[in-house]
Order: sequence, then structure tokens, then C-alpha cells
Amino acid sequence: MSSENESPEGAATEGAAGESHEQLALIRETVRKAKVPRAKPRTWRGAAVAKELPVARVVVNKGVLHLDQFFDYAVPEELDAVAQPGVRVRVRFGAGAHQVRDGRREGGRLIDGFLVERRAESDYAGPLAALADVVSPEPVLGAELLGLARAVADRYAGSLADVLQLAVPPRSARAEGRTSPEPLPPPQAPEAGTWGRYERGAAFVESLARGGAPRAVWNALPGPYWAEELARAVGATLASGRGALVVVPDGRAAARVDAALTALLGPGRHALLTAEAGPEKRYAQWLAVRRGSVRAVVGTRAAMFAPVRDLGLVAIWDDGDGSHSEPHAPQPHARDVLLLRAAHDKCAFLLGSTSCTVEAAQLVESGWAAPLVAGRDQVRAAAPLVRTVGDTDLARDEAARAARLPSLAWQAVREGLKSGPVLVQVPRRGYVPRLACERCRTPARCRHCAGPLEAPEQQELRCGWCGRGAPDWHCVACGATRLRAQVVGARRTAEELGRAFPAVPVRTSGRDHVLDTVPGRPALVVSTPGAEPVAEGGYAAALLLDGWAMLGRPDLRAGEEALRRWIDAASLVRGQGEGGTGGVVVVVAEPTQRPVQALVRWDPVGHAQRELAERAELGFPPVSRMAAVSGPPEAVEAFLATAELPGDAEVLGPVPLPVVRGGGPRRPGDAPPGEQWERALVRVPPGNGAALAAALKKAQAARLARGGGEPVRVRVDPPDIG
Repeated sequence: MSSENESPEGAATEGAAGESHEQLALIRETVRKAKVPRAKPRTWRGAAVAKELPVARVVVNKGVLHLDQFFDYAVPEELDAVAQPGVRVRVRFGAGAHQVRDGRREGGRLIDGFLVERRAESDYAGPLAALADVVSPEPVLGAELLGLARAVADRYAGSLADVLQLAVPPRSARAEGRTSPEPLPPPQAPEAGTWGRYERGAAFVESLARGGAPRAVWNALPGPYWAEELARAVGATLASGRGALVVVPDGRAAARVDAALTALLGPGRHALLTAEAGPEKRYAQWLAVRRGSVRAVVGTRAAMFAPVRDLGLVAIWDDGDGSHSEPHAPQPHARDVLLLRAAHDKCAFLLGSTSCTVEAAQLVESGWAAPLVAGRDQVRAAAPLVRTVGDTDLARDEAARAARLPSLAWQAVREGLKSGPVLVQVPRRGYVPRLACERCRTPARCRHCAGPLEAPEQQELRCGWCGRGAPDWHCVACGATRLRAQVVGARRTAEELGRAFPAVPVRTSGRDHVLDTVPGRPALVVSTPGAEPVAEGGYAAALLLDGWAMLGRPDLRAGEEALRRWIDAASLVRGQGEGGTGGVVVVVAEPTQRPVQALVRWDPVGHAQRELAERAELGFPPVSRMAAVSGPPEAVEAFLATAELPGDAEVLGPVPLPVVRGGGPRRPGDAPPGEQWERALVRVPPGNGAALAAALKKAQAARLARGGGEPVRVRVDPPDIG
């Protein structure tokens, strides 16, 4: 085919291709002649820095103590507008000083962090790396939350990055993309309602509504009204134009307060922050609080850091519940975090529970908080009748010897089932008894440090804290020399109840399946402590079995915890003032024990005050501050030798810890399965807790900077010290 017969489309295509090649060549030449090379995202090589405040101070998400500081980065001009304090950023971390090009440090791996400040100059004299990226322009870390996180890290000898991991929830792009609703105007101040049952309850609510900042330890009356009373305190705070934060131990309690707030104030005035909501919904709620759309928060443990604006009230319910203690580093307790917030923000503080912890009693004893209690007439009307069955009664009782359940308990169950459900509380697995006097049940303690005495594997007596032997032990109360450690089987007792009442349905509530509520019809409800469901109209009766199992735990808080569990269960039983239909509670425990007497009198405050006085005499927390150091024996010894502890610090131990078996459940801080670890307790007098935490943090940071070696775990204010 000749060239004259070629199609015009082919010629047009050839011309277009030539023109395209010329355009590409022109672009390449323009790039080569440019004085400033094009910036590359995440390295920003050759990029100009911001003209104003070109330095970004960043906290990186590396929770190691020797890196617990801020790091400076250069702000590329392209990120100037979005690189604002509080946003999430990505930075390159770990580049060596030799990795410098054109005055800019390069290399390292990408890591997340928060931008906390923009500065004109850096304190670092060397070259700076550039911010790699701004993850989101949403500011999530304000100055108040940053200051709170720093205070918590210092109190618990931890790192700021670890606390921020707890305080700021993971990002959800879809949640950030949605706008939060407009804030509602303050509501009308609610009436005092059932707060009037307490001697200064109405005045407390009125003070909140006026904008005051009262601090109170509230011993709540038994019954279903505590959630409504919390809601009224929150409503009064909102009416003053301020925000409120309520922290509860679990999702069931959060749901009750959530329903009470909705009924009192209507929807849209508060946020519910619980794990059950899911990451996206929870983050959306958190953002609504951060943006000021919602001024009140109800949630579980993680909500203690919720960024509520103009905070006017922080409240915690049932502070003795172990769920308030964070298992992740640095393991803060919600009560102490809220105390820090109340002191920093100068806002109101409310600690409420049907029971009373020693820490709550100390707040009242020191004058920092005022007691909020009801008169004895109100207590007698709201509380059920409590009866006890001790060892002497069990020995004389034929029914108890045959079925391990006393006749008084059988009678209470039969009478209760005529008018409603009956609650049976049985200790869960894992309650290991401590040794006590066989005659008077006084706990066996060390003469040197007052720690609990143990006899592992039937060996000689020794202290569980300082490790000293006690071959010539005798009871300080009665002089007896025989010890006792006995637990009555709870599972078989529950089976006996089911066989004894075959026509009555038996429902169970425990770790595997927790019931929220049960109908008001006759039924046997067998529950472990803390999993008791709420009965419609209240329980007709309750059996608190195997009291010795809870009182005999090898823990300083055994008596306090047993009383708290019993009162929580007994509070679900109908009170004596309910028109002749009052319920009965039968506790199978030695009547002479202090917690049992406090339950019979319904006097948890008095029990906490006596415990506080005893701990003050012996130098126990919370009067003193204590930290636990655990790890392999050589590592613990080396750590304590290098730590510059305060001069008045006392080291108890170290003592061996139980060997953890493989395949079983593990708690935070447990030794690796099969390894033999030791634990030492470091105790300081009141006022030196900050110095102790600083010394332990410094020693741990220096050890990690040297390469660490064998692991050593430090926990300030451990909840279980034996």
C-alpha cells in the first residue's frame, strides 16, 4: 500500500503522540530547573518548614519509661494549617544522628503520637526530623486532659504515653466525619426527691444547683433508688451550667444510671461510655463530649478520663469494686483519678456506695469530704432483717450436718418463696482461705510487719509479706495456738437447694452468664458475688453462704470485701419498712467476726472507721503508701539495690510468689507460667508517696535504658497486698 492510501486517523494519532512527548519533555525540564525540589509525603525531603511556630512538640506512643518525654519535630509548610495542638500525628522515630540530609534528620520507623504544642524554637540543638503526617485534624488531646494524664503517670510511676492510651480512645474515621448535635440549654434544677432521706442530702443537691463544689462520701441506703439519686445530682450540676461525670463499675450499673438520667432529663443530655457500645459508637459519644455537645457522662472505668467541659461534678459509685482498678499500665484506680480531677478543676466530688471502703473513711477522717448518711430510723426502714448462723449453730443442727445448710436457712427459703424470689450468694472459685485462730477466728499475722501468716504445702509458718518464720505463734486475742483454714463447698450446697425445692425454678448468674433482672415470681436465684440480678419488687429473702471462704482470704481487704459483697446482695432484699413484707437475710458466718457484726447492725461506716484506725496503728495503706516490686529473685534484688528510695522507706520481703500454671487464667502482673518470682513491698509514711513513685520510676527507667535484662514489674498502690 502506498503512502497516499494511508488513513487520516493514523496521521492524527502519530501527530498527537509526538505532541505528548514534547509536553513530557517540557515538564521534566521545568522540574530540573526548579530551585525547591518537590516535597515527598512522610519524609518531606526538601520541603519548606512553616514560617510561624515551625517546631511541633510531640508525645510519641512508646510507653517505655526512659523515653517518657516530649520530642521536637519540624512542621512542613504543607501541614502548617492542620498541625494544631491536640491532633494525632505520625512521626519517624529512631533515626540516628548520622542520618541527616540538607539539615533535616531522616530515617526511623513510623509511629503514632499526639502534637501537644507549636513552638518558635526547639530546645534540641541538632537537626530535626519532619512530621510525617497529620492523621486527623480533629483535636482530641486538650491541655486539661494532658495535665491530668501527666499527674496520673507521676502518681503511679508510669509513662505519659501509657496513660494517653487509656485516656484517648482509638480513632474511627466515620465517627469523626459525622457532626455532633448542638448542645442543649441547661435544664431546670430537679427536686431533691429521695435525697431528702439523708441528713444533708437536700442541701447537697441544692449546692450543686447553685454552682457550689461540695465534697461528700455518700453511704447510700439499700434499695433501688441510688441510680435516681445519682441522676438528680447530675441534673442539679447541669442546671448550674456545668458538666458532670459519673463512673460506675460495670455495664449493668451504667445502664441503670443511663435509664434514670433519661427519665429525669430526657434524651440528648448525656453520653454513655461503655465497652458494650462498640468502638465506633463509643468514639462518636466521646467526640460529642470533647466538642461540648454533651455536658454529662456516665460510663465504666475508662470514662474517668472523659474530657467533660466546665467540669462541675465527678462521682464514683461503689469504689471498692475491683473493676475500678485498671489492669493496663500504669494501672490507675478510678477513685484516685477522680480525686485528682476534683482537686485540679476545683469541682464537686461524690463517692457513693451502699458499703464503705477504708479510703472513703479516710477522706472523711481527714476532713477533705463530708459524710452524707441517713439517720438510724431511715436505715432500719430500708434495710432487711439480718440473722446469722455460726459454727456452734451448725454443729447442733441436724439439718446442717446432713445437707450443710442450717434449719434457719431452710425456713427463710420456704417463707421467702411464698411471696417472691430468693437470692443465694455462693463464693466463686478461687477464694483461698488464710489462717486464723481456731478458737476466736482472729487472723494470724506476723509480729514484725503484721502480714498474713501462711503454711505453704503444710510447711512451717511464715509471713506472706516479709518472709519471716513464726514457729511459736499464738493468738494475740485469746492465746490459743491452733489454726484453722476451712471452706465449705458452695457448689454442692446449691445442688442441695435445687433438690430440696424441686417445684421451684432455679436460675444461676455468674461469670459465664450474668443476669440483669429476674421476675418477681417465686424462684431460687443462685449467684456469685457481684453477679446478683435485680429482682422486680426486691427479693423476699437472701442466703449468704460460706462466709468463712470470703473472710478467710489471704488479703488485707478480706473483711472489707466480704462486708461489701454481703451488703450489695442484701441491698436487693426488701426492707423492713415495706408494709410488713420485709425480707430476711441469713448469713452463714461466725457472728463474732467484725464484718458480720457490721452487717447485722447495717453499719459499714463504723466498720470502715475501725479498719482505718487499725491500719493507722500498723502502718497499712491507705494511711501509708505502698508499692509492689516483683520479678525473678536476682532482678528484684538488683533493682532494690540501685533504687534511691526515700530515707524512711521500709522494704518488706521479698517473698516467693505462687507459681502460675500454664493454661489457666492469668491476672495482670502475674509471673510467666512455670517461673518462680518474688515480690517485695516498699512502704513509706504519709506524705512521701510522690517521692516513692519518683524513685521507683527513675530506677526502672535507668534499668530499661541499660537494656533491661530480666523483667521487673512495679505497681504503686497494689489492690492486693496479702
